[in-house]
Amino acid sequence: MTSCTDSASPSPGARFSLWRHRNFRRYLTGQAASVAGSSISAMVVPVLAVIELDATTGEVAWLTFLGQLPPAMLALHAGALADRHSKRRQMIIGDLVGAAAVVTVPVAAALGTLTLSQLMVVAVVQGAASVLHDAAAISLLPSLVDRSLIQRSNSRIGALFAVAATGGSNLGAGLTALLGPARALLGDVGSYLISAWCTARIKAPESARAPADERRLHTEIGEGMRYVYRDHRLRTLTLVNATTSFGLALLNTLWALYLLRALSMSATAFGVVLGLGTLGAAAGALSAPKLARRYGPGPMMLTALAITPLTQIPLLVSSPGLVWQAAIGAALFLQLACAGAAGTTQRSIRQVVTAAHIQARMQAVSTWLTAGSRPVAALLAGGLGTWIGVRPTLIGGTCLLVVPFVVLYCSPLRSLRQMPDSPPAPSYPGEVLVQRPVSSQPTGPTVPGPAPTREIRHDRPVDGGAR
Repeated sequence: MTSCTDSASPSPGARFSLWRHRNFRRYLTGQAASVAGSSISAMVVPVLAVIELDATTGEVAWLTFLGQLPPAMLALHAGALADRHSKRRQMIIGDLVGAAAVVTVPVAAALGTLTLSQLMVVAVVQGAASVLHDAAAISLLPSLVDRSLIQRSNSRIGALFAVAATGGSNLGAGLTALLGPARALLGDVGSYLISAWCTARIKAPESARAPADERRLHTEIGEGMRYVYRDHRLRTLTLVNATTSFGLALLNTLWALYLLRALSMSATAFGVVLGLGTLGAAAGALSAPKLARRYGPGPMMLTALAITPLTQIPLLVSSPGLVWQAAIGAALFLQLACAGAAGTTQRSIRQVVTAAHIQARMQAVSTWLTAGSRPVAALLAGGLGTWIGVRPTLIGGTCLLVVPFVVLYCSPLRSLRQMPDSPPAPSYPGEVLVQRPVSSQPTGPTVPGPAPTREIRHDRPVDGGAR
């Protein structure tokens, strides 16, 4: 692959080295650290609550619920703020607030004053800080690379995030064994600081609204929701995201319980199965651009959504034994490969077709719907699992995974054969381009940025992203 300079313009079929693009590399490093840190906390906090604080089942459920609450409550507001102010500054603030909240846990544990109530407060603050960070981060990417390179960029991001999530979980387990669960959270504190440092080193012009624009935040939130609703592509893909998230959340609530209890899977085998899933997610994300070029983004996503419910069949018909464990692992690999390929592609389409001044609010609408569906799905799974049994509930969740396929099939996007064009530069009242100083030091070969329009910058991956 070859690199290009700022003055170059991408030509059809040209290949540019994203790894030599310094701003993209800093962005990717910071976000990968963020994902790894989130995985450390996800692994350590339940251990800390159960083993160190003797939390009951109900208290653990409340801890999980409170951690999931901020995305559902704050995503729309965080997106509007990111469209109004500097995205990089919002990302750094989110990282520093998260680090300050998490560091109180090992400090309190060292002083012997740690309580479950404090852990719950930290979960809420950490969740809110992550929402603030992610709303800006997901929408920053289109301002770092040319829009023709967004899908390749998201492919690299998705693959690295899958690896970082697994590495973070393993690192959390190692730190817990070495330092204890409370001090293991220092690994997450470090990830916040790495993310903030990498974000601060990104050198790219940002545009922002004129200070005179005093519109209320809820007005801008409503503007973002109407923008998504009026564009059939954004509306369809957001609905696909939300319905997929709901179905998978229902399945995931009972999935581990079914494997470990009903199928008598050992902890070691369970870890191997999860590892295969991670490899599948990385493989799907990396293969997404090539598959989209060959078959078209629409048919590729439709095929991935059609395969996803079928990957649940080995789980539903299996019985205890090594052969079935291998089948479940292979099915999970395929399921997450489909999720990685479809997720990378739909995220790229949404970023390409969305005007720069509303990127964060567009993403926030999707985050709000997907995050809001998960606690509801978890409660529904618990109720149905108690009432009709775990296996019938898993069958119902599998049937729900057909819904996103139907939604996409009924949309013109099913026949999309190439990535859509970028929207024209917006004509937005009160919006001005503010060119922030860029370092005069050489930054090495870079990928050409978007043409200078009246933009407001931000970005971050996710649907599967970091925190």
